[in-house]
Amino acid sequence: TAWYKGPILIEAIDQFEEPKRPSDKPLRIPLQDVYKIGGIGTVPVGRVETGILRPGMVVTFAPGGLSTEVKSIEMHHTQLPEALPGDNVGFNVKNVSVKDIRRGYVASDSKNDPAKEATSFTAQVIILNHPGQIAAGYTPVLDCHTAHIACRFNELLQKIDRRTGKELEATPKFVKSGDAVIAQLVPSK
Repeated sequence: TAWYKGPILIEAIDQFEEPKRPSDKPLRIPLQDVYKIGGIGTVPVGRVETGILRPGMVVTFAPGGLSTEVKSIEMHHTQLPEALPGDNVGFNVKNVSVKDIRRGYVASDSKNDPAKEATSFTAQVIILNHPGQIAAGYTPVLDCHTAHIACRFNELLQKIDRRTGKELEATPKFVKSGDAVIAQLVPSK
């Protein structure tokens, strides 16, 4: 057609730059599940979000701070020399019971900025479809990667414009559907 001068779809897709995987950041693997496999032992399974996992590494599981050595790494029943961001892997760990770790925990390198529990965190929250108002003290269940935790809105810090991020109101008393807010949240134990 006369009006279109660009590349065809396949050519356009071929021109995409592959995004750089965050392998230079500290290791983080949110666990999707933990299996006990006879003759092998405990096998946590998850997706490497950042960093690189290698056999022989000592990983720490948060919350709890339990540390153990990674014996081997597998993806689709194939042993891997290392796991990179984006890989869904199972890794065999020493001396850890299935009861000690579970879905929602995060594995990290014990020598390089291990993951820690947070007593509170600041989040930008957009209220999409919620009946009534949300004020300090409201405690919804949040989903983050594979964890589901009840978190209390401790303090509404500022109401902001959803599109620009500009502050509309400092320390609002409440927010409602359609609002965006910066809030301090406290995970319940």
